[in-house]
Amino acid sequence: MAPSPVPALFIDRDGTLIADAHYLADASRVHLLPGAANAVAKANAAQVPVVVVTNQSGIARGLITHAQYEAVRDRTSALLSAGGATVLATYHCPHWGHPKAPCECRKPGLGMYREAAAAHQLDLMRSAYIGDRWRDVQPALATGGIGILVPSIETPAADVEEARSALSARIFMVENILEAVSLALAMIGARMPLQSPSQV
Repeated sequence: MAPSPVPALFIDRDGTLIADAHYLADASRVHLLPGAANAVAKANAAQVPVVVVTNQSGIARGLITHAQYEAVRDRTSALLSAGGATVLATYHCPHWGHPKAPCECRKPGLGMYREAAAAHQLDLMRSAYIGDRWRDVQPALATGGIGILVPSIETPAADVEEARSALSARIFMVENILEAVSLALAMIGARMPLQSPSQV
């Protein structure tokens, strides 16, 4: 019998977990943002999987190579690990996202989330979607999950306004990644199905 799908935290990379260096090609320039490792470790302690999802149009634009992307990914994972934190998996969209050639995986598209859900038995409806851009949060509206915007210095004002106008029982805005993960874990727990007496 297959295990029941579980909720996860889908977290953006650039500007949320690491400093946004714009088409980061040099792994030596990877710097975790304050609280990033602690936030992921908090989810680990709660046994809630963390999946990193990142748009990487620099690959299609020829600004970074797949090898450079992988080196940055591995360096990010290593720094998180050094801080006592582990991510279940990382997914990236390498496409440009041109309006005339849309793809399913580029955020806010659901391709990466669906791939992760299928591979790791994750419940998208009970998951949280965290990032510094509106496109990181927007999948919550399509899946029925929870969206949490963590504005950074790179977050466009329009994204903040978009999130502010959507604030509700499912869309939130907080000041830092640790606060976002704490809120997500509390909300996921509150939204879990009640156990029947036979399961208690």
